Amino acid sequence: MKSIKVSQDEMRRRMARFKDLKSYQYQNEAAGGIPMEVMEKIAAHRVYPVMVPETYTGRSAQAPIKGAPGVVLSIAECPPGDGPASHIHEKTIENFFCLSGRFEIAWGDPGAEQSVVLEPLDFVSVPPGVPRRFTNVHATETGRLFVIIQVQTVEQSDRVSFQPELREEIERKHGRKTVDALDGIGIRFDAGVEA
Repeated sequence: MKSIKVSQDEMRRRMARFKDLKSYQYQNEAAGGIPMEVMEKIAAHRVYPVMVPETYTGRSAQAPIKGAPGVVLSIAECPPGDGPASHIHEKTIENFFCLSGRFEIAWGDPGAEQSVVLEPLDFVSVPPGVPRRFTNVHATETGRLFVIIQVQTVEQSDRVSFQPELREEIERKHGRKTVDALDGIGIRFDAGVEA
């Protein structure tokens, strides 16, 4: 095979430096008017999108690198005790690779949850439709997970579902407009609700 030449500028467009990343909490507040406080309630303290498919729509759409279909890469950053509310990725596989800290990965319906603890360099893969949450259980260290979402559908998006009670709380405090904006980035509040 003949080699391909890539310029410095072309390679820079394919690179993300952590110090320059903006969290999707920041990005969605700036672009969609969703308060950071709301995004922190449903997600890790900070989630830094790194790469998404070119046609991806959703909360990580402003990632600096646009890649091939099927893979969304981000870094979730959690102080001790922090993590997202229990949620379900409807049609995507969510994979966790522990970079630092210690993370409890719990799955299953409330009252029937099971869990494992990931140490640095441990990995786990959670299939679609399974309720899950993660929490940094390290006593003193901010933890980071490398999150790999595998998009298995033609539509390059990642719909996530939370409990209806969380929607009520957000709407009560931040209004219907915020709930509608969340819907616009693929966040639903129908986990556990029969179709």
